[in-house]
Amino acid sequence: MVYKALTIAGSDSGGGAGIQADLKTFQECHVYGMSAITAVTAQNTKGVQGVYPLSASVILEQLTSINGDLPPQAVKTGMLVNDEIIATVADFASSSGWEKLIVDPVMIAKGGASLLGEKSIGSLINHLIPIAYVITPNIPEAEALTGREILNVDDCRRAAEDLYKMGAKHVVIKGGHQPDTLNATDTLYDGIGFYEFTSPRVSTPHTHGTGCTFSAVITAELAKGNTAYDSVQTAKDFITAAISHSLGIGSGHGPTNHWAYHEGVKI
Repeated sequence: MVYKALTIAGSDSGGGAGIQADLKTFQECHVYGMSAITAVTAQNTKGVQGVYPLSASVILEQLTSINGDLPPQAVKTGMLVNDEIIATVADFASSSGWEKLIVDPVMIAKGGASLLGEKSIGSLINHLIPIAYVITPNIPEAEALTGREILNVDDCRRAAEDLYKMGAKHVVIKGGHQPDTLNATDTLYDGIGFYEFTSPRVSTPHTHGTGCTFSAVITAELAKGNTAYDSVQTAKDFITAAISHSLGIGSGHGPTNHWAYHEGVKI
């Protein structure tokens, strides 16, 4: 069987994040990748020079076309730009019966700037989180969604409980923004128990697209029928290898190495 995964996100012209990172990741995980583009960006490792959103009707047309011929086993969302697009994607996901919807709430840029307004955050909470099979916020995003300050793993657990109560079946809070300088710990909550995934922290500027890649691995592994726990474990190993063995290209925040994990590099 050929497993299929769909990403609904923005295009990164520099290839490190967004649609491009997702499709590279799907390929590395031996899953057939498809995409519905929400916005075209002009960007490179030095920053974003332009963002050009597509209309909700164009996005809906892409989704309808894909689902009518190549229905995916799992779907992930990335940058959804605004509340109209969020509502459109959520409505289509619900009507299509997509059970494995992975929501990467792309809300806050690496530099701290907000990528979604208050109305859009409300739409994310009201429409998308309640139908999410997995949601994968980083700490600033989890803080914005829950209104809770997160300083340690215990805070991550409490925020994960909050997001679970909003409807997400599994919550993964990524620990890259924790003050711990030695390790990065991701926290998974499934409504029953908490699970921590810890890896050594890597000192590198080449971390562009880590969140996209992490959630794309989870999506690919779920598409193949793996459990949420196993999918998160694979994603943790994959992204640790990708960060540890960066490509070293670009003069800013470079991309991760999407082929490192399956080439068997040592972590």
